[in-house]
Amino acid sequence: MEIKKAAFITSMKRAEDYPEEGRPEIAFAGKSNVGKSSLINYMTNNKKLAYVSKQPGKTRLINYFLVNDSFYLVDLPGYGFARVSKTEKESWARMMEQYFAVAKNLRALVILVDIRHKPTQDDLQMIEWAARYGVPFMIAATKADKIAKSKRYNYAVQMAKHIEAAVDLDMEFLIVPVSASSKLGKEKVLDYIEQMLGPEDGE
Repeated sequence: MEIKKAAFITSMKRAEDYPEEGRPEIAFAGKSNVGKSSLINYMTNNKKLAYVSKQPGKTRLINYFLVNDSFYLVDLPGYGFARVSKTEKESWARMMEQYFAVAKNLRALVILVDIRHKPTQDDLQMIEWAARYGVPFMIAATKADKIAKSKRYNYAVQMAKHIEAAVDLDMEFLIVPVSASSKLGKEKVLDYIEQMLGPEDGE
Protein backbone atom coordinates (compact mmCIF):
# COMPACT_ATOMS: atom_id res chain seq x y z
CA MET A 1 0.00 0.00 0.00
CA GLU A 2 1.17 3.52 -0.81
CA ILE A 3 -0.34 6.72 0.55
CA LYS A 4 -0.38 9.17 -2.34
CA LYS A 5 -2.49 11.93 -0.81
CA ALA A 6 -3.88 12.85 2.59
CA ALA A 7 -5.80 15.90 3.75
CA PHE A 8 -7.46 17.13 6.93
CA ILE A 9 -11.26 16.96 6.62
CA THR A 10 -12.95 17.62 9.96
CA SER A 11 -12.80 17.27 13.74
CA MET A 12 -15.17 15.58 16.17
CA LYS A 13 -15.77 16.38 19.83
CA ARG A 14 -19.33 15.06 20.28
CA ALA A 15 -21.13 12.09 18.80
CA GLU A 16 -23.22 14.49 16.70
CA ASP A 17 -20.06 15.60 14.89
CA TYR A 18 -19.33 12.10 13.56
CA PRO A 19 -19.00 12.23 9.73
CA GLU A 20 -21.79 10.40 7.91
CA GLU A 21 -20.01 9.59 4.63
CA GLY A 22 -19.62 5.94 5.60
CA ARG A 23 -15.95 5.68 4.66
CA PRO A 24 -13.87 3.02 6.46
CA GLU A 25 -11.65 4.28 9.28
CA ILE A 26 -8.27 3.39 10.74
CA ALA A 27 -7.68 5.12 14.08
CA PHE A 28 -4.35 5.99 15.74
CA ALA A 29 -4.15 6.26 19.53
CA GLY A 30 -1.37 6.74 22.06
CA LYS A 31 0.07 8.71 24.94
CA SER A 32 0.60 12.42 24.42
CA ASN A 33 4.39 12.09 24.16
CA VAL A 34 4.65 8.81 22.27
CA GLY A 35 5.18 10.36 18.83
CA LYS A 36 1.74 9.85 17.28
CA SER A 37 1.70 12.98 15.13
CA SER A 38 5.22 12.29 13.89
CA LEU A 39 4.27 8.74 12.92
CA ILE A 40 1.12 9.90 11.10
CA ASN A 41 3.17 12.44 9.15
CA TYR A 42 5.75 9.76 8.33
CA MET A 43 3.07 7.31 7.21
CA THR A 44 1.41 9.88 4.94
CA ASN A 45 4.61 11.47 3.58
CA ASN A 46 3.36 14.84 4.79
CA LYS A 47 5.39 16.58 7.51
CA LYS A 48 2.63 19.15 8.10
CA LEU A 49 -0.46 16.91 8.14
CA ALA A 50 -0.75 16.25 11.88
CA TYR A 51 0.40 19.07 14.15
CA VAL A 52 3.49 18.14 16.16
CA SER A 53 3.32 20.12 19.40
CA LYS A 54 6.32 20.90 21.59
CA GLN A 55 3.90 20.71 24.52
CA PRO A 56 2.31 17.22 24.87
CA GLY A 57 -1.41 16.92 25.50
CA LYS A 58 -2.53 19.76 23.22
CA THR A 59 -4.76 17.72 20.90
CA ARG A 60 -8.28 17.84 22.30
CA LEU A 61 -10.33 16.76 19.28
CA ILE A 62 -10.69 13.65 17.15
CA ASN A 63 -9.24 14.63 13.78
CA TYR A 64 -10.15 13.02 10.45
CA PHE A 65 -7.74 12.87 7.52
CA LEU A 66 -8.94 11.57 4.16
CA VAL A 67 -6.32 9.23 2.66
CA ASN A 68 -6.16 8.38 -1.06
CA ASP A 69 -9.77 9.59 -1.34
CA SER A 70 -10.85 6.23 0.05
CA PHE A 71 -10.57 5.98 3.85
CA TYR A 72 -10.21 8.07 6.99
CA LEU A 73 -7.11 8.04 9.13
CA VAL A 74 -8.48 9.11 12.51
CA ASP A 75 -6.16 10.82 14.98
CA LEU A 76 -7.49 10.25 18.51
CA PRO A 77 -6.48 12.72 21.28
CA GLY A 78 -3.34 11.82 23.18
CA TYR A 79 -3.82 10.50 26.69
CA GLY A 80 -1.88 10.14 29.94
CA PHE A 81 -0.48 13.67 30.16
CA ALA A 82 0.12 14.39 33.86
CA ARG A 83 -0.66 18.12 33.70
CA VAL A 84 -4.16 17.56 32.35
CA SER A 85 -6.83 18.10 35.00
CA LYS A 86 -9.13 15.35 36.27
CA THR A 87 -12.04 17.07 34.53
CA GLU A 88 -10.19 17.03 31.20
CA LYS A 89 -9.29 13.36 31.66
CA GLU A 90 -12.95 12.54 32.28
CA SER A 91 -13.91 14.57 29.21
CA TRP A 92 -11.38 12.61 27.14
CA ALA A 93 -12.79 9.30 28.41
CA ARG A 94 -16.33 10.35 27.46
CA MET A 95 -15.13 11.41 24.01
CA MET A 96 -13.46 8.03 23.48
CA GLU A 97 -16.54 6.14 24.64
CA GLN A 98 -18.68 8.20 22.27
CA TYR A 99 -16.30 7.59 19.39
CA PHE A 100 -16.21 3.82 19.83
CA ALA A 101 -19.98 3.76 20.21
CA VAL A 102 -20.67 5.62 16.93
CA ALA A 103 -17.67 4.57 14.80
CA LYS A 104 -19.47 1.84 12.87
CA ASN A 105 -16.90 2.02 10.06
CA LEU A 106 -13.84 1.58 12.27
CA ARG A 107 -11.82 -1.26 10.75
CA ALA A 108 -8.78 -1.26 13.07
CA LEU A 109 -6.90 0.62 15.73
CA VAL A 110 -3.16 1.37 15.71
CA ILE A 111 -2.08 1.84 19.34
CA LEU A 112 1.29 3.50 19.88
CA VAL A 113 3.32 2.36 22.88
CA ASP A 114 6.92 3.32 23.74
CA ILE A 115 8.92 0.13 23.11
CA ARG A 116 11.25 0.93 26.01
CA HIS A 117 8.53 0.75 28.67
CA LYS A 118 5.68 -1.45 29.81
CA PRO A 119 2.26 -0.33 28.53
CA THR A 120 0.70 2.15 30.95
CA GLN A 121 -2.76 1.80 32.46
CA ASP A 122 -4.00 4.25 29.83
CA ASP A 123 -2.50 2.07 27.07
CA LEU A 124 -4.20 -0.98 28.57
CA GLN A 125 -7.49 0.94 28.81
CA MET A 126 -7.32 1.64 25.06
CA ILE A 127 -6.61 -2.04 24.37
CA GLU A 128 -9.56 -3.01 26.58
CA TRP A 129 -11.83 -0.65 24.63
CA ALA A 130 -10.69 -2.26 21.37
CA ALA A 131 -11.45 -5.71 22.80
CA ARG A 132 -14.82 -4.62 24.20
CA TYR A 133 -15.98 -3.21 20.87
CA GLY A 134 -14.44 -6.03 18.84
CA VAL A 135 -12.04 -3.74 16.97
CA PRO A 136 -8.86 -5.41 15.64
CA PHE A 137 -5.71 -3.62 16.76
CA MET A 138 -1.97 -3.60 16.33
CA ILE A 139 0.75 -2.09 18.52
CA ALA A 140 3.16 0.36 16.90
CA ALA A 141 6.12 0.18 19.28
CA THR A 142 7.61 3.66 18.96
CA LYS A 143 11.08 4.98 19.83
CA ALA A 144 12.59 1.80 18.35
CA ASP A 145 15.63 3.79 17.26
CA LYS A 146 16.48 4.27 20.95
CA ILE A 147 17.38 0.60 21.44
CA ALA A 148 19.74 -1.74 19.59
CA LYS A 149 18.34 -3.48 16.54
CA SER A 150 19.28 -6.86 18.03
CA LYS A 151 17.10 -6.19 21.10
CA ARG A 152 13.92 -4.96 19.41
CA TYR A 153 12.36 -8.39 18.97
CA ASN A 154 12.83 -9.28 22.64
CA TYR A 155 11.39 -5.94 23.73
CA ALA A 156 8.32 -6.57 21.53
CA VAL A 157 7.88 -10.09 22.93
CA GLN A 158 7.99 -8.78 26.50
CA MET A 159 5.45 -6.10 25.65
CA ALA A 160 3.11 -8.70 24.17
CA LYS A 161 3.40 -10.86 27.28
CA HIS A 162 2.61 -7.91 29.52
CA ILE A 163 -0.49 -7.02 27.48
CA GLU A 164 -1.74 -10.60 27.43
CA ALA A 165 -1.28 -10.88 31.20
CA ALA A 166 -3.06 -7.59 31.91
CA VAL A 167 -5.98 -7.68 29.46
CA ASP A 168 -8.46 -10.48 28.79
CA LEU A 169 -8.15 -10.82 25.01
CA ASP A 170 -9.68 -13.29 22.60
CA MET A 171 -7.98 -11.77 19.55
CA GLU A 172 -4.48 -11.86 18.15
CA PHE A 173 -2.49 -8.68 17.66
CA LEU A 174 0.68 -7.59 15.90
CA ILE A 175 3.55 -5.57 17.40
CA VAL A 176 5.74 -3.61 14.97
CA PRO A 177 8.78 -1.58 16.11
CA VAL A 178 8.58 1.86 14.48
CA SER A 179 10.52 5.10 14.37
CA ALA A 180 9.59 8.16 12.34
CA SER A 181 13.04 9.71 12.84
CA SER A 182 14.84 6.57 11.64
CA LYS A 183 12.27 5.69 8.95
CA LEU A 184 11.50 2.32 10.50
CA GLY A 185 8.38 0.15 10.34
CA LYS A 186 6.30 2.15 7.87
CA GLU A 187 5.80 -0.65 5.34
CA LYS A 188 4.62 -3.16 7.95
CA VAL A 189 2.10 -0.71 9.40
CA LEU A 190 0.82 0.13 5.93
CA ASP A 191 0.54 -3.57 5.10
CA TYR A 192 -1.57 -4.04 8.24
CA ILE A 193 -3.82 -1.10 7.31
CA GLU A 194 -4.27 -2.45 3.80
CA GLN A 195 -5.17 -5.87 5.19
CA MET A 196 -7.76 -4.36 7.52
CA LEU A 197 -9.28 -2.20 4.78
CA GLY A 198 -9.42 -4.85 2.09
CA PRO A 199 -8.30 -4.48 -1.54
CA GLU A 200 -10.94 -1.96 -2.65
CA ASP A 201 -10.72 0.55 0.21
CA GLY A 202 -6.95 0.29 0.48
CA GLU A 203 -6.24 1.58 -2.99
